[in-house]
Order: sequence, then C-alpha cells, then structure tokens
Amino acid sequence: MHLNTLAGRSYNDLMQYPVFPWILADYDSEELDLTNPKTFRNLSKPMGAQTDDRLAQYKKRYKDWEDPNGETPAYHYGTHYSSAMIVASYLVRMEPFTQIFLRLQGGHFDLADRMFHSVREAWYSASKHNMADVKELIPEFFYLPEFLLNSNNFDLGCKQNGTKLCDVILPPWAKGDPREFIRVHREALECDYVSAHLHEWIDLIFGYKQQGPAAVDAVNVFHHLFYEGQVDIYNINDPLKETATIGFINNFGQIPKQLFKKPHPPKRVRSRVNGDMSSVSMPLGSACDKIFFHHLDNLRPSLAPVKELKEPVGQIVCTDKGILAVEQNKVLIPPAWNKTFAWGYADLSCRLGTYDSDKAVVVYECLSEWGQILCAICPNPKLVITGGTSTVICVWEVGTSKEKAKALTLKQALIGHTDTVTCLTASLAYHIVVSGSRDRTCIIWDLNKLSFVTQLRGHRAPVSALCINELTGDIVSCAGTYIHVWSINGNPIVSVNTFTGRSQQILCCCVSEMNEWDTQNVIVTGHSDGVVRFWRMEFLQVPETPAPEPADAMELPDECSEAHLGPEAQDDDSSDSDVEDQSSSQDTASKDSQAQPSNVVHRARASSARAGLAAWSGDSGSDDSRRWSDQLSLDEKDGFYSGELF
Repeated sequence: MHLNTLAGRSYNDLMQYPVFPWILADYDSEELDLTNPKTFRNLSKPMGAQTDDRLAQYKKRYKDWEDPNGETPAYHYGTHYSSAMIVASYLVRMEPFTQIFLRLQGGHFDLADRMFHSVREAWYSASKHNMADVKELIPEFFYLPEFLLNSNNFDLGCKQNGTKLCDVILPPWAKGDPREFIRVHREALECDYVSAHLHEWIDLIFGYKQQGPAAVDAVNVFHHLFYEGQVDIYNINDPLKETATIGFINNFGQIPKQLFKKPHPPKRVRSRVNGDMSSVSMPLGSACDKIFFHHLDNLRPSLAPVKELKEPVGQIVCTDKGILAVEQNKVLIPPAWNKTFAWGYADLSCRLGTYDSDKAVVVYECLSEWGQILCAICPNPKLVITGGTSTVICVWEVGTSKEKAKALTLKQALIGHTDTVTCLTASLAYHIVVSGSRDRTCIIWDLNKLSFVTQLRGHRAPVSALCINELTGDIVSCAGTYIHVWSINGNPIVSVNTFTGRSQQILCCCVSEMNEWDTQNVIVTGHSDGVVRFWRMEFLQVPETPAPEPADAMELPDECSEAHLGPEAQDDDSSDSDVEDQSSSQDTASKDSQAQPSNVVHRARASSARAGLAAWSGDSGSDDSRRWSDQLSLDEKDGFYSGELF
C-alpha cells in the first residue's frame, strides 16, 4: 500500500486504483500447501508470461509489430492490469461500485459470461486463456470478504450454460466461506515464499522492469499511452485525436509512477536470536516471537499490582508512558489521558477532573434531565457520549476554549433502545459507536452522521460489555455468559456460551489487534468469578448431522440451554458412542484443543447450505476454562450458526 500511494495510486481514483498481485496458482486443492512453490504464481513474470503458450504469442506480437505512421512503438500488451472497469467488475456486488459499473456499462450489467463470478475462472482467464486479459488483483482480495457476496441480491443474469450469477464462487480451500477465503489468502500473502519473491513483482510494477530494455526482456511492455509522460495532451491539435487519447487513458488504465531504477531487494527479517540479517521470514508462533497471544501458556500475573485504586477498576488504558487506570464511573479523555470524565453522583451531575487528583475542575449539571447515566465514552477530546436509564444515547460536544469548556452542548440524541443503555464503545478507525442495552440488543451508530446504522439482535441477556477490533471492524458483544462476534456490517460470525456450572457473568472484554487476520488473535473476557479467559476463533467445517430425537433431549436451565458441559460434568456411565464421537470431533479441532475431549454437536438441519457447513471455534488459554467444552448448535430463533470455543 505504501508503494501504491507513492506511485500515485489511490482509492479515490478508479483509473489509478491500488494494484495488488495474484499470488496463488492453486485454485483447485481442498487445502493449500504454502510450502510448495507450485502453489504460487511466478512473481518474477507478468501475468501475460505465466504460461509458455501465451508468452510465445506476446513475444511474436512485439517482434512482428509494424506501425505505418510510426506513432505507436512495439508493445506486448494492448490491455492493462488495472483499470476503472477491472476494479468496478471485481466490486460490482457492493455499492457504490455497482452504480459505477452500471455507468461504465451504459446503464446495464455486462454479459453474464464476462462478469466476475469465480476466483478460479478469473485466474485462468488472466494467466492462461484470454489474450486480452492480464489483470492483477485489488487490495480488497486480502481484507474484505463482503465484496464476494451478492448481499444486495442484484440480478446479474445467467451464463450460457444456465448458471445464475450470485455470490462469487470460491476455491475449494476457502470452504465456501468468504471470511475463510480472505484469511487463507492473507496468510498466503504473508508466507515465506511470497516474502522471498514479492520484490520480483515490485520490479515489474513499480521498478526497473517497468520500462526500457529490462521491460522488453521481462515481456512487460504495454501500449505507450499507458505510461506517464508519454503523450502531451495539450499539444494535440486534432480535437478528435485528443478526445480519443484521453478516452484511451481513462478507460484502459495507467502504469504507476516508476519508483525504482534498480532491482528491489528481497525482504529481510532480523533474526531475534543472534541479530543477524536473513532473507527468511519468521513463522508465526516461533520461539523468537514476542507476541503474547502466540504464547498464552507463558502468561503470568505480575508480582506486584501495576496500579492500585480506591474503588473497583472501571477503565485501563495502555500508553507509551505506562498503564493508566481509573475507577468505575470514570473514563480517561484522549489523547493526553490526563483528564477524566466522571458520573454516578447523587445529584445526577457529571464532572471533569484531572487524572492525578480527585478534584473536579468543571461540574456539568445539564445532564440531569436525561436520567441516571450508567456508561460514557470519550472518542475524542471534543465529544462525550453518554447512556443510561433514559434509553437515549446523548452525544455531547465539549467546548475547546476555556470559557466554553465549562458547558456541554447536546449535539444529538440517538433514540433506538427500549430499555436502559448499559454499555458503549466507539471505533475511530471505522467511525462508529456501538451501544448495548438491557433490551438485549446492540445498535451500531454512524459517528460522523450521528445516525442509526443497524441493530444486533439475538442476545439472551442484557448486554454487559462491548469492544470493536480496530483492524477488522469485528464487534464483540457479551451478554450474561455468552460471547457474540459480529462483522462491521452487523452479520453474526460466532456465538458461544462460556457457562461452566458456576456464576461467571462476563463483565468486560477486549481484543488483540496485531497481525490482521491472524487466527491466533484472541478475545479476552473478564468474568464475575475473577477469571480472565482468552478465546481464539478458528474456522471448522462441521458435518451436518440429524438433530437428536426429542425424547433424548436433556432439559437444561434457561441460562445454559444450549451448552453441553464437558467431561467433568458428565455421568460415569456415558455411552461408548459418545466416546467415539468425541475422538472423531477432536480430529477437526485445533492443535490446542486436541487434548481436550468434547461432546458431539447435534445440529438441526439448516435451511441454507452455507449455514449448515460453516462454524467457527476458538481456544481458551486459561487452564481453568480449558476443562470445559461449551458447544452450541443452530440457534433457530436467531437464525445463524454459532461455533465452538475451548
């Protein structure tokens, strides 16, 4: 992305959109072998040179090229690897790109056989079958699963073989799930082979093989109008020719600025063992890796408290200067973190204070008419957002000058909940606020427009804790003993019951935000039994099995009606078939959970094939919580599959 930006590529210009490489050549296997070089595209060659047959034809075109007017130099490719139409065709299922595509196409979708419909077919078209197709990828292939789904149900037509276009057809190794496709594709991008060869692709797109004799040798010469500075539009006297030239550049694509005149060096990673430089990247979870969630078993509590407070802890903030903490009913104000906003007083006032003392600098009494405040956040120094018994989320503006700082101005009252608002969180990266309530729902609000976006339903208890992953936008909500994970668009990803037979309501939660799409990232929950638990999400394919007969169903209390307790809660006379089911289910579990027996999951038949195949699971790093295996089946009321967390 840095290179794209430096070369003039931007999300704001479809004609100069960021370009990313095809990195894989295997779109047929059930599992990707990232240690096999044959799995990968040849990054030292452009897309037109991936197969010998096409390479020979492009070489022949260049060798036999003749222009009677002498205006057009010889070239290998008359089409480009990135253009407005290529970008719009990849993103056609998602607005606003749908409307952009329709405008480019004259108000209608393209012929179904020419639409982007299958990742595998797109690869073979660009690398082998189509002489007019040498397109590369866009960044969304490595972070945005939504563009692969036809969530808006656009009528994209039918192919000549009768296939109706809908969601993008994914490779077998994606298991039919867009999130799994993105995860595996991102893992491939960051793997050792790509790290060792990516500089060769950089040479082709941004480097010394982009132009000149090196480009000819690399079979990487495009039509001369694709290159920056090859034509002076203002000196073209013929209006028709000027219009045609501008149209050609706008519609067919532009080569990025040339950033390097010498070969780009391979990626070099400093070995943390002896300090030597090597060109081999470190595998995830290696012994030298200092990321905490790769070594959960090594976590130990500090010998002495990091911070001691007079009352229960309400917020913890990690800064460059150290760890800051304040009591309940207080929040620290960014970015200096030296001031606090406090509430919960008998007169329903709120107070602005300093971190180092309990002295109130300003007392705000204008909030009393909105009832008792139970939660508040400060996304930035100018905004305070409160929620409480009034069911309304109030967005307050703090004055910047010393005089105006003594008053809060109500900027917007957000109405949507039907019961007390219990928790709030905000994301500056995604400009959203999420509120949780005793009405057992969460609402996502647009922080810029201060308007309703969507509602998250399906909680079995009042929502007690919320957090947002600033990297992926995933939202974690906790209610009672349940953890729910949602996408930024409000689609459910996974839910699990953490109930272990004793009172352990979830009081707070947070997520690790390192190595985006690394499955070893964790969700951390704090419980009323004093235990901090770590959870990990992992994609599992769970075979669909018939639901048990009603006579065999075991009645459980409402708070754990979906949970099957682990081995310590089982009777001694469990059947042999249960043991067989346990061992077979372990085969699909992650390495961390293989040592833990787990009950068979009986899943009701799903109405959609996708829901019937996909589930997410996670692992807890806590020895205490590893004793339990909480498994959930289809929640028919909420209409989505929940997963397994260990």
